[in-house]
Amino acid sequence: MVQIETEYVGDLQCTAAHVPSGITLTTDAPEDNRGEGRSFSPTDLVATALGTCIATILGIQAETHGLDLEGTTVSVRKEMASNPRRIDALRTEVTMPVALAPPIRTRLERAARHCPVDESLHADIDVPIVFHWPGGGAAQ
Repeated sequence: MVQIETEYVGDLQCTAAHVPSGITLTTDAPEDNRGEGRSFSPTDLVATALGTCIATILGIQAETHGLDLEGTTVSVRKEMASNPRRIDALRTEVTMPVALAPPIRTRLERAARHCPVDESLHADIDVPIVFHWPGGGAAQ
């Protein structure tokens, strides 16, 4: 169990504290929803959670299999629906720093596609994940 303490501080901003570490962050409503976009919005944090979860799972797989995946990047483009206002898509691209043999590539891609955040998202959210491998193009 992990506890997060959130406080509304006014002007459409909140602070959230990760209790075990004491680290805090601030959110702001996005510009398209009455805010000023001064920080991550709550839905931006969902996109952030997906990207960092994928990268973390890849890191765990790298440690398990003796791989060096430092430099892997994950880009998530969040798209919103308007009625009801919700996340419609989290279009994700993973750029891998090294070429790997097909069996390990498949293992890494499968693990990333089943990260805990992806597994927790509502089925109505479109979550395509495209992998870019050096010399190997893109794999969906």
